[in-house]
Amino acid sequence: MLGLGMVVLAALLLASLIQWPLWDLLLTDTDYDMSMEYLHKKIHNGEQSEEPDDWLRFGNPWEKARPEFMLPVNFYGRVEDTPNGKKWVDTQVIFAMPYDNPIPGYGNNVVNTLRLWSAKSPIEFNLKFFNDGDYIQAVIDRNQAENITRVLYPNDNFFEGKELRLKQEYFMCAATLQDIIRRFKASKFGSRDAVRTSLDLFPEKVAIQLNDTHPSLAIPELMRILVDVEKLSWDKAWEITVKTCAYTNHTVLPEALERWPCSLLSSILPRHMEIIYHINFLHLQKVQERFPHDVDRMRRMSMIEEDGEKRVNMATLSIVGSHAVNGVAALHSEILKKDLFRDFYEMNPEKFQNKTNGITPRRWLLLCNPSLSDLICEKIGEDWTVHLDQLAQLKQFAKDPGFQRAIQKVKAENKLKLTQLLEKDYNIKVNASSMFDIQVKRIHEYKRQLLNCLHIITMYNRIKRNPSGRFVPRTVMIGGKAAPGYHTAKKIIKLICAVGNVVNNDPVVGDKLKVIYLENYRVTLAEKIMPAADLSEQISTAGTEASGT
Repeated sequence: MLGLGMVVLAALLLASLIQWPLWDLLLTDTDYDMSMEYLHKKIHNGEQSEEPDDWLRFGNPWEKARPEFMLPVNFYGRVEDTPNGKKWVDTQVIFAMPYDNPIPGYGNNVVNTLRLWSAKSPIEFNLKFFNDGDYIQAVIDRNQAENITRVLYPNDNFFEGKELRLKQEYFMCAATLQDIIRRFKASKFGSRDAVRTSLDLFPEKVAIQLNDTHPSLAIPELMRILVDVEKLSWDKAWEITVKTCAYTNHTVLPEALERWPCSLLSSILPRHMEIIYHINFLHLQKVQERFPHDVDRMRRMSMIEEDGEKRVNMATLSIVGSHAVNGVAALHSEILKKDLFRDFYEMNPEKFQNKTNGITPRRWLLLCNPSLSDLICEKIGEDWTVHLDQLAQLKQFAKDPGFQRAIQKVKAENKLKLTQLLEKDYNIKVNASSMFDIQVKRIHEYKRQLLNCLHIITMYNRIKRNPSGRFVPRTVMIGGKAAPGYHTAKKIIKLICAVGNVVNNDPVVGDKLKVIYLENYRVTLAEKIMPAADLSEQISTAGTEASGT
């Protein structure tokens, strides 16, 4: 519904709720991400356009800068052979500035931390260029460096976009791993002084969860730190890395199974490319031992794809470098084992498991639907907010006419609130008694917003053919965002807006059918929509949707 961000937030909120002192269990009671400056998508003349959203212009009162823990992140350069091993030299350095955000638990005194990284250039201002009259060049180096955390999901239809996307992924991995290792070595919370010298207990204190392949560079980066910096043997470093990392696959679609050109990786991260080659070499040796003479299997299981331009299959890297691999729904996990990752399952079946996605009821029921929450509390008490299985007690009231009327009243109130919001923000008057038909997901061909649009056209044609016929009034709301470079998805948005313009302005149709495209769909808008929804459209192409949450 709202992507990986909400999955991670729900996990953080749950950890805080159950008073899980993650410092004791994982060492990292901190979740990590990047602090993006610009992300706002508007609809102009029925088409999506990306606009700056400088949400940090006046700062964030919940966010605390931690410059004392700023870390260097390296790019480009070359690899030198030295008597003490490999050394990555002549690099371009960008600093990662941490910003901490509190994630409080519900009804307790536990607060965990979400740590965000912002890119900072070591070169603030080139006075020489400025004095020579080259005012643009005076700041260009700083701006290029700090672009890493300016825009989420840059358009990667061009080389520059691909390069920036790869830098973003590595930037987060490198800064996070340095911070994790610093904290593992420290004697106490907040300390910068190393006390632990042995890394033997690292997998017992640290767990690194790879959500899709975007953070999979954490595997070669951890190997680089352990081998090149900490001077561990390759075998010991690999044992620690595999025990520490676990990989979650969230979708079977190609865009979540990244394949980076070897030439690009070799340019930006030359040492990591060497490490990946060696990991792959050792991995294929094991494949050959297990399945001798099966050349096709070795080709399929190799991290390096050699059909056309040589590329690194990041999903393969994630599987090989992790001790556990899971899908996020039972059916999805079976697809991974029997289809997508079948070769890997046949080689290491013990790695594969299932972890079904969930949502946090305190946000999606207690917070955004207070009227329904109050009604539930009247019937079964308040313990359900932390023990969701207690909602099963509501079954005894299923046939109670009074309870049914109360539920209907809550729904009607929520729908009325949403109609007022829609009239205010979209200037469209909606029949609050109509069926609210909702499809809110990222815009993608496999999500089949196009199919929904064709259904809208079909309903419109039926009304036009027989205006006096009996129709259940329906308000269709579609929301989501298209990736900046996804041309087809943007055309689907334009079609939905065009169809809505025709339907909403046809006097024959009136209140029988309304179509609204929800601009800049986001969590705060979702919190208004979900309590008012009568029908949630889950019509993705069969076999492609990991979960319906």
